[in-house]
Amino acid sequence: MSKKLTRRESREAAYLTAFAATFEPEAPALPEDAEPPQGDAFTAQLLAAMNDHAEELDAVITAHLKGWTLNRVPRVALVALRLALAEMLYGEEQKPGVAINEAVELVKKYGAESDHQFVNGLLGTVAREREESAEAQC
Repeated sequence: MSKKLTRRESREAAYLTAFAATFEPEAPALPEDAEPPQGDAFTAQLLAAMNDHAEELDAVITAHLKGWTLNRVPRVALVALRLALAEMLYGEEQKPGVAINEAVELVKKYGAESDHQFVNGLLGTVAREREESAEAQC
């Protein structure tokens, strides 16, 4: 791809690709050797992390749902959560604040009015728990 995307554009491309894939669950979000549509290497990295760790990501989300099941989480929010957690837990940059902010912005753009608060709360809790765990290991 000739144009280098900003990180925000890459995240949005990954989000849209992953969201579209939820309508065809048998098909992977990104074929092994294919370039992501409208994306770049960072887009591919995010999608690969999300696909490679799908079960772990869903387990983290499920562990933080209070009185809800994974099936009840709106699809727009669920995709944003999976993508942000993939970046936070398995990404190279390890900037959870950026991943959370970008997920919230995507959900504000594509989701229902209050979905962004749910996404922010869940991701913030995971980030705080990871920070506390890292401090305890020091």
